[in-house]
Amino acid sequence: MTDSSSFITLNPLESKDTRSGFGDGLTVLGASNPNVVALCADLTGSLKMGDFKSAYPDRFYQVGIAEANMIGMAAGMTIGGKIPYTGTFANFSTGRVYDQIRQSVAYSEKNVKICASHAGLTLGEDGATHQILEDIGMMKMLPNMTVICPADYEQTRLATIAIADHVGPVYLRFGRPKVPVFYKENAPFVIGKAQHMMRGDDITIIATGHLVWEAIQAALALKEMGISADVINMHTIKPLDEAAIIESAKRTGKVVTAEEHQRNGGLGGSVAQVLAEHHPTPMKMVAVEDSFGESGTPAQLMAKYGLTADSIKTKALELLG
Repeated sequence: MTDSSSFITLNPLESKDTRSGFGDGLTVLGASNPNVVALCADLTGSLKMGDFKSAYPDRFYQVGIAEANMIGMAAGMTIGGKIPYTGTFANFSTGRVYDQIRQSVAYSEKNVKICASHAGLTLGEDGATHQILEDIGMMKMLPNMTVICPADYEQTRLATIAIADHVGPVYLRFGRPKVPVFYKENAPFVIGKAQHMMRGDDITIIATGHLVWEAIQAALALKEMGISADVINMHTIKPLDEAAIIESAKRTGKVVTAEEHQRNGGLGGSVAQVLAEHHPTPMKMVAVEDSFGESGTPAQLMAKYGLTADSIKTKALELLG
């Protein structure tokens, strides 16, 4: 597991949306890798793919509101050696096109990078029909699929660049709202290797995506109470860094997971499976409890559905008694 203590800051100076990290990473790739092509389903602005489109118009394909066709086109492009990055909202990237992903990408082991913005509740005011909370589970169950959920702008940029060198299907999940940028530009990113955000011996907090920053805030609050938390950013959900989970659980004896996803099928379930098989450990999960979302601001929804630093701290204290 990577120790990221020298690559993060606990006092970030700015906030950016993670989808901009995707757009900037994709543009960097356009310059360094001529095989990278981009496809978008009528959401170029929302996915921040405009700079790539302007710089490499002959490698950008606007397919319109035809997500199934986009996945099929991307799968076909890999046969000619291209590395296609598809872009649309997470709901449309998975739920609308699951059959095409399963048959044409995962089963066929095609080198397609499925890049999904506006994931989770923090899509906000568009409401439950657009707020997919099941996508991690759907994608991690597919053989051959790698699933990545970065934490902030910089990590999304780094992940976007890194997956070009990974041969095989990838699901890259990121969000809409601005979140603190706590990773530094030179931070390492290795697919499948979790990162320690903070070191502690009393309790383990394993988070992914937007909940990583909330986990850090929870750990700082616990520290004021004399409790040291081991905070892990599990940016890759498949393949899962099992060694990092087991090592931390053996030291602390208690684990809390946190994610912007359904409790069923997400990060928490993957961690629980590892612990059940290798080191049974008391656990609590911070996640959406088997319900759809609703309209509201990202902050309102995170608070209502218990996806906050306070919720993580509360679960930790319950485990600690």
